[in-house]
Amino acid sequence: MDIEFNILDDVVIAGFKGNIQDTNKTLNTVNSIQNSCCDGGIIQLMDANAIAGVKHVKHGIIHGFNSFKNGSNIANDVGIEIFLRITATRQISKALDIIGLKKGEMNICSVLINCPDYFLDKLSNIFKRDDSVLKEDKEILKNIYNISENELSIYPITDILIDRTTELILEI
Repeated sequence: MDIEFNILDDVVIAGFKGNIQDTNKTLNTVNSIQNSCCDGGIIQLMDANAIAGVKHVKHGIIHGFNSFKNGSNIANDVGIEIFLRITATRQISKALDIIGLKKGEMNICSVLINCPDYFLDKLSNIFKRDDSVLKEDKEILKNIYNISENELSIYPITDILIDRTTELILEI
């Protein structure tokens, strides 16, 4: 995979609220949107409660793409690699458990990479647009990522999670 553009130039991160009745059906609908236009476009939906804001997501995107560029990728799919980087884990199943779509009401972070603008409108037809879900919830994140009060007394939660992504790179 040859990435010749500034990774974040073609990225849109948006928040939604949704009620997922069937995760497979939802993912198939999103895949049909993704496949309706162009090659190379990526749409990733993730549990917004498992992200520490847009900065955390952007960091995961950059590291996901860079891993393919330098051959250190864990997954064979850029979207899954981004999940791994955001969750700072090497295990795909663990990353999906943390950040994947779940049945029921949920806050959704969508990442659109190299997609036409109208894809966001198509997602808005499925879910209710609400960028407020992209704001970190420290209590939820502490539980998801086992972050101690001691760590939080030293660093902001976003920095802790970004640092964990960087540590993942060093392990490889």
